[in-house]
Amino acid sequence: MTSIQKKTEHSLNDLIAISRDGQQFYQEAADKVEDAELASLFLRMAGVKADVVGALSGVVQSVGGEPEQHGTLVGNMQQMYGKVRAALGDKRYAFVSELEESEDRLLKAFDETIADADTPVPAREAALRLLPEVRACHDLMRNRKLAMKAA
Repeated sequence: MTSIQKKTEHSLNDLIAISRDGQQFYQEAADKVEDAELASLFLRMAGVKADVVGALSGVVQSVGGEPEQHGTLVGNMQQMYGKVRAALGDKRYAFVSELEESEDRLLKAFDETIADADTPVPAREAALRLLPEVRACHDLMRNRKLAMKAA
């Protein structure tokens, strides 16, 4: 495997792991939130994360790499914190707030991958192709959080 292939695999596997974190957290939140509309939204967002994982995994495989199969420690900790917050307070707001933080983390990772001058072209192109969808998910959760906070 060439250094460009290794860097592509590494760059995209970071995005895959963070996307897996979001996917798992959205699925869990959908199961636990007692609001049909939010549960539906969370399931839809989990599906978007699954699509991102699938698209990025395809690029990693195309350069001869092995796609990341797990999330991150930070993601697991954030998910656990979200569950604790939900147990102690407003479950709906707690999940939305923590999921919005997860979206912040994913968007930042995409932005950093794209901005990094050392990111190989295949990785940058994959990130750029998915960025509008990632940004739309981020904005949706940010707006939901702000609306709930203002209510």
